[in-house]
Amino acid sequence: QVQVTESGGGSVQTGGSLRLSCVISGYTFSEYCVGWFRQTPGKERQGVAYIDSDGETTYVQSVKGRFTISQDNGKNIRYLQMNDLKPEDSATYFCAPSHWTYCAGRLGVDDFGHWGQGTQVTVSS
Repeated sequence: QVQVTESGGGSVQTGGSLRLSCVISGYTFSEYCVGWFRQTPGKERQGVAYIDSDGETTYVQSVKGRFTISQDNGKNIRYLQMNDLKPEDSATYFCAPSHWTYCAGRLGVDDFGHWGQGTQVTVSS
């Protein structure tokens, strides 16, 4: 059974930082893309950052230069370091493994599965 557990969320002021963690266990595949997504009430879940098993990363424009996705393959943990946070970054953040080995060209929500409960990030002005 696949389990996805996100942690590290919290409340910070504008300009603050948080590091989110994601542990994925029980996934059939040994190499796969992992994505971080975020969602606010009433809106669709949107991708934020992605990482291949070989370390190649992809970011959406709104977080480039502020967010960094990384992974510890030995511990099967993916991180999302978020710096210079803004109120518009407030959301519930999720991570998920992809159905694909590589992220390129497959960044949609439907390309990912086994969602966790998410972790809440609140940025106040």
